[in-house]
Amino acid sequence: MTDIFRISPLIRLTLLSLYLALTTPIPFLAEATDAPVSSQWLWVGIAIGFVALFAALSERVIVDAEGIQVTYPIWVPGFFRKGWQLAWKDVKALKPRTTGQGGLVYYFLSQSGEGFLLPMRVVGFARLVDRVQAETGIDTKDVKPLSQPWMYLILLGCTILLLLMDAWTISTAITLGRI
Repeated sequence: MTDIFRISPLIRLTLLSLYLALTTPIPFLAEATDAPVSSQWLWVGIAIGFVALFAALSERVIVDAEGIQVTYPIWVPGFFRKGWQLAWKDVKALKPRTTGQGGLVYYFLSQSGEGFLLPMRVVGFARLVDRVQAETGIDTKDVKPLSQPWMYLILLGCTILLLLMDAWTISTAITLGRI
């Protein structure tokens, strides 16, 4: 049986919205301050960045009886985001590692000593972990997701407030003829 796990829509929506909230005011500010970089170039850069972020968030985890693999859609160039594949028979262990922010991530350790990051922001993470345990025999009862959905809901709420503030600031600047 093949299972496909995608990045959570809540995470995708939150991160894409945050990107827009943080970057959309920049071209307007460039016009208002007569910055040396044209606002058209800034819009092009923002669009490229949005596509790159969308590509990074289009990751898919495919699990079957043979192994686990992380893939990206065909339109995502391999040099940008390279997936990986690991056969279950090559999995030696699942090792925890502390992040710089104090969180805990897990790496598959292969027989050859290579490490492969366990995708943790997918819908159905508990089911993914159960499947890893069933296929490898590794105890995964202590494996928890890096961040909880409520964290992304709070970030999304703050992002919406930021977008509202951006809209008010930009509309005010346009009304006053500053842009």
